[in-house]
Amino acid sequence: MVCQESKVVVNNLHKSRKVWIKALFIILVLNAHVLVVTSQQQQQQKEHQHQQQQQQQQQHQQQQQLLPTNLPSPQKRAGNTANDGAKDHCNKTVDIFEDITSPEVTNQNRNRPLTCWYRFRSIRGAPRDWVLRLNFKKFKVGTLLNATHCEGGYLQIVDGNAKTDVSNRREPGQFCGESEQPQTFISETSAVKIVFHTDNFTDQTYFAFDSGAEQQMEVFNRYGPHPELYPNRRGEVVQGSYCEREFRDCRLQTCYVQSPAYPGIYPRALKCRYRLHTRLPFIKLYIQNEQFAVDGQRCENIMTCPMKEIGSGSEHCPYDWLAVYDGRDEHAPPIGKFCGMGKFPFSIIGTSQHMYVEFVSSPAGPLLNTGFHFNVGNWPGHVETVGTKHGACDWLLSSDALRATSASEGIFLSVAHWYPPNTSCSYHIQGNEDEVVRLYFPSFRINRIEAPIIKHDEDCAESLTIYDANNPDPARIIKTFCDTFSRPMEKIDFVSTGRSLYVKFLSKTGSYSGSSLYYWAHYDFFNNTKFGDPVPNTLCDEVFYAWKYSRGELKSPRNTLIYKRASGSDVRCQYKFVTDRRLFSRVVVEVTSVTFKEVPYSMNACTRCHEERVDKLVLWEERDKSQNRLACFCDNIPRPVRIISSGDQMNLELIIQGQHATTSYFKNPNTLFEANYEFAHGPICGPITLGPSPDGELVFPYKNALGFQLTENRKEKCIWELKVAAQRDLWLHLDKARFAERSCEHGRIEVYLAGRLEPRFIICPENVSLARDLPILSAAELGAVENENEPLPVLIQYTGDSAIGKNAFKFVWTELFHLPRNADGTLATSAMFKDSCDFYCPGDQHVCIPEYLLCNGVLNCPNVTGLRVVESNIDKNYEYIEENYLRTGLFDKEFLLNIEYLTDESPELCRTKYIPDSGTGRGELPDVVECFQFPMVQMIFAGVIVGTLIILAFVIYCRLYGQKYYE
Repeated sequence: MVCQESKVVVNNLHKSRKVWIKALFIILVLNAHVLVVTSQQQQQQKEHQHQQQQQQQQQHQQQQQLLPTNLPSPQKRAGNTANDGAKDHCNKTVDIFEDITSPEVTNQNRNRPLTCWYRFRSIRGAPRDWVLRLNFKKFKVGTLLNATHCEGGYLQIVDGNAKTDVSNRREPGQFCGESEQPQTFISETSAVKIVFHTDNFTDQTYFAFDSGAEQQMEVFNRYGPHPELYPNRRGEVVQGSYCEREFRDCRLQTCYVQSPAYPGIYPRALKCRYRLHTRLPFIKLYIQNEQFAVDGQRCENIMTCPMKEIGSGSEHCPYDWLAVYDGRDEHAPPIGKFCGMGKFPFSIIGTSQHMYVEFVSSPAGPLLNTGFHFNVGNWPGHVETVGTKHGACDWLLSSDALRATSASEGIFLSVAHWYPPNTSCSYHIQGNEDEVVRLYFPSFRINRIEAPIIKHDEDCAESLTIYDANNPDPARIIKTFCDTFSRPMEKIDFVSTGRSLYVKFLSKTGSYSGSSLYYWAHYDFFNNTKFGDPVPNTLCDEVFYAWKYSRGELKSPRNTLIYKRASGSDVRCQYKFVTDRRLFSRVVVEVTSVTFKEVPYSMNACTRCHEERVDKLVLWEERDKSQNRLACFCDNIPRPVRIISSGDQMNLELIIQGQHATTSYFKNPNTLFEANYEFAHGPICGPITLGPSPDGELVFPYKNALGFQLTENRKEKCIWELKVAAQRDLWLHLDKARFAERSCEHGRIEVYLAGRLEPRFIICPENVSLARDLPILSAAELGAVENENEPLPVLIQYTGDSAIGKNAFKFVWTELFHLPRNADGTLATSAMFKDSCDFYCPGDQHVCIPEYLLCNGVLNCPNVTGLRVVESNIDKNYEYIEENYLRTGLFDKEFLLNIEYLTDESPELCRTKYIPDSGTGRGELPDVVECFQFPMVQMIFAGVIVGTLIILAFVIYCRLYGQKYYE
């Protein structure tokens, strides 16, 4: 029982212990709950108080900003220390070289709008010489929406203030987005302020950067080497602007066109203007080794925002872009609008000395893109083109304009500046009349198109075409060069056939930096005067037709291009004179000058002109299908030389040795020879050749040509060749002459002896009376003293009017035998009756004539008119008269007593019924005197017969018609 009671007591105690434990646990839980609720209420009260303090502090700071800056800050008035301010990561002036991070996320600022600013403490000394470098280690603020504005937050970098030379405080722009890679901003001034704002501050909004200060000249990438020598290398800032600059007289490494804050990221909301100028055209904007990064990437994630290649155009560059204009301002022709990332692949070359550049960045953008750094210079080798410019690149290059500069050659270059697609440039090279144009390229390179404005995948996107015309005539193309398949042709002459060459450059792609066909072109003009008709497909041959050019001048080719011989072959120019016997029968060429240069170290001398290989001028004519040489000149001549053809054609040929033709005569201003030519001896002149005969006559005008109709009233030139037998003297006398005018200009007769330049006799209307007794031309003068052959002929030339009836004359000649003398000085009369010496002429001439010239109606003994016998020579003269009578068989002493002298036409000789033999025999006396052999008797008898016939006809007429009248 006891045990049972004890068990019961134990069980009761155990139960009561469990109840107490449960009660104690419930009490503990309730106490803990009360403690938790109480702590939460206290924490909420503290947070509420802290938020109220922050709002009061912000309001106080805003009020403090409106107060003057010399008042103490609220923090200092509240007794805060510097260390306390360092813990506050917002709204403060910070020291340089201090790390700055975004504020901590707390319960008070979480998910709430937050705006902070940081101003860097001023640098002591000369703050203008310092710039700040801000190195952003990480950045994530807001979101860039449509690449135009920031949503949810932004960060602003205000570079400069009211005291600095430049400042963007009015439009600082906004940075937003995310950047995990370090980014650097290098200020333009020493005063920088950072403004941070977020609409909802969380731990996903943050930034961190450190700062540093550098002297401006230590930023090498911005100011370049030796910045102290070029204080305006980055341009002169336009007052009141942040990035508007002017560049003057730019040359190599003296002008840097940079984006603001270069080489760091550029600010937002920019509109920069750069006015560039160089001393010489063509102005050139180029990048050397720097990268170009303008709106190359809109975010850091390459997958989301791939890098943009460098391109141009408004569609390609809608946000940030660099625009280039070919001129002084934005009204000039636009060259292009560029953006992207990478190495700028080409230069931009303007057409003048001025270029205008504009750089624009969107109001909002990522904390990326470092901008640009361009150098400015000019395209080297610029030359002034002499001519008239029409439009952008069309030129008229004339020989008059080139001659005005006293330059021998003109120059034009390939298009070295930018040009838009489908550009066409032309060069019309025009000479004067009778000029030809030569074009050649001392330098010529053909490359692929390196800087096209638009793409073109087909061949010949750029071409250069040369036309042998004054316009782009497809039928007159000489040569076309293409960028894809042509080979350049240097130092090869392109010569026009007329006065013009036309060169046309065509580009389908356009270019930013000039043509892919790079050439240096020279042109010049050559006098291509032709004195006759050029012969096709020959170098310089000409033909002179008598019916086109009756007379004129002739010179060596004025176009000295013919002497430019690459192969070394001889230069041969042949001039052919052609006439028609119905017009003219002879060609007269008078060579007035010959001027060949001496060739140094030449072994050939001008001794045998026809055979030696020397420079020479040869005249010849074709006779019996062979060349009859007339003359050859290989040296200078002291005076003019006249050459007369024997027929109706003549050839003149200039021969220049090829091995020295270029060096001696190319661009030689002097002529190698000069000559005059004339077609002579028309039908009115009659036969060309007269004689040889004992006597004869030359009658002008020729009787068989009296019906010939002249096409023009011209001056006639007749040239007769009078051949004389060997060992004979010649006596000429003018038997009859009639001249309409008394001036030598209207009628002139000249007698030339062989080898003489001056005429032996000149007969004009003024001295025609003296021409009846001309002196005898001896065999010695004729050049046949010791020569058994015929001497060279005597030339008789008439120059005067050709109109029928104006001028007329009759020239008579006689061949005379000159009696030799004995040793004692007396005449060798024994020579008489030999060699047709039958009749001794009176006077002191000592000449005789053959028997058949006696009593032929023409006075053949020279100069016997007015002859008087001197008393001392009566006996000698009587002796010759007696010999002549004895020789003729008419000796009668009664006649001899009354005759002073006896000529071949003396009445005493001819009325004695003497009839000369026509051959070599003697004359005879006929039984019946034929009175009709005398001209006067014949005329009287003919008059009697004609009168009788007229009377008889009149009588018959009267009898017939008189009878009818009476009936």
